[in-house]
Amino acid sequence: MDSERAEGERYFRRILELIDKHHKLFKHVIPLIASENIPSPAVREALACDFGNRYAEGWPGERLYAGCKYVDEVETIALELAKKVYEAEFADVRPISGVMANLVAYTLFTEPGDLMIALPIPYGGHISHGKQKWGGTAGVVRGLKVDRYEFDEENYEIDIDATRRRIEKKGLKPRLFMLGASVFLFPHPVKEVAELAAEFDAKVVYDAAHVAGLIAGKVFQDPLREGADMMTLSTHKTLAGPQHGMVLSWNKYAEDIKRIVFPGLHSNHHLHAVAGVAIALAEALAFYREYARKIVENAKALAQALYERGIRVLYEHRGFTESHTIIADVSEYMNGLEAEKLLERANIILNRNLIPKDYKLKTDYRAPSGIRMGVQEVTRLGMNKSEMIEIAELIKKVLIDKKSPEEVAKEVVELRKDFQHVKYAFTSGIEAYEHILIR
Repeated sequence: MDSERAEGERYFRRILELIDKHHKLFKHVIPLIASENIPSPAVREALACDFGNRYAEGWPGERLYAGCKYVDEVETIALELAKKVYEAEFADVRPISGVMANLVAYTLFTEPGDLMIALPIPYGGHISHGKQKWGGTAGVVRGLKVDRYEFDEENYEIDIDATRRRIEKKGLKPRLFMLGASVFLFPHPVKEVAELAAEFDAKVVYDAAHVAGLIAGKVFQDPLREGADMMTLSTHKTLAGPQHGMVLSWNKYAEDIKRIVFPGLHSNHHLHAVAGVAIALAEALAFYREYARKIVENAKALAQALYERGIRVLYEHRGFTESHTIIADVSEYMNGLEAEKLLERANIILNRNLIPKDYKLKTDYRAPSGIRMGVQEVTRLGMNKSEMIEIAELIKKVLIDKKSPEEVAKEVVELRKDFQHVKYAFTSGIEAYEHILIR
């Protein structure tokens, strides 16, 4: 028993040591992963609370467990805020991720074997929209057939007329048109897709996982007003909450959605995360008009600065982006995997990414032609256009000038010194990446 206790303690100490090292690392890097963000200290406090140890199956006020008095109040506030921030008739904050929110949509609007239209991954699509052949959630879990939109590569947008011709030529009968992307540079043509869907008596779902904070800040688009039947999202990207999910829709679907979420897809819906979502939504209501605008400004500034330094950021003729994300073709210098690894050594954290030309080239997704960057996290740390120019210069030094990544990392550490607190939030006394001990 003594040896087992000692072994357990060694694991215990090592785990805590690694967590501490992670926090120290992120104090000194430039975080540019487009699907991540830094939550506020208040959201982090919610994630550490006792809610995470409890169950509250069902809808607020209709629970199958006792002890939910305060949980119910917090979840009700989250629902009120979600409807207010997104001007939605109905909201459900119980899905535990964006993928689970998409499964709510698939379950409500389709049956196994039905056809869904979605974007392929090289054109920005997400694996949760994918066909069975590629391991996509829609195909593997719901058993949907998936066909693609025709896509205008030159302008990085869905080609509605060509999509209609494709559907008619192939004799397709779609039941669901899925919008949204993991490389979401420009607003989607929701109104036009909704008009096309109506021709087939099909539904439209808009996956807002990446742009939920921008939509909350009124700078991207308004999918529900533009014709979407449902908006799904994860809550930890531009919304800057905890990792969780959400469904926004219309009252006519409310009871069906509630039954699908519980008991259909969820039991415990991670109550501490619901509390964190509630806080993030309150922050969105208070601060995101400014935060969202600043994100887009910074994305454009970083893209322009990279472009001027010889890095082929795509879609210059459209202003590069209208969101938090930019993509660049680095194949002139190396593949995306090599760029990702070199930049990581320089304390610049981003990811390799398929880009449109990879669709025709059939490039291996593990070593694609591009890289993807998002500025939502550095923006929340208080960085502005001048820092975007500095970041672009640092990236150029690694990818084009072939400077030592370890030497560039020293410059990154120096840049990060003055950006250690979360902005656009009610509280920022705790440093953004401080390892808070509660043991």
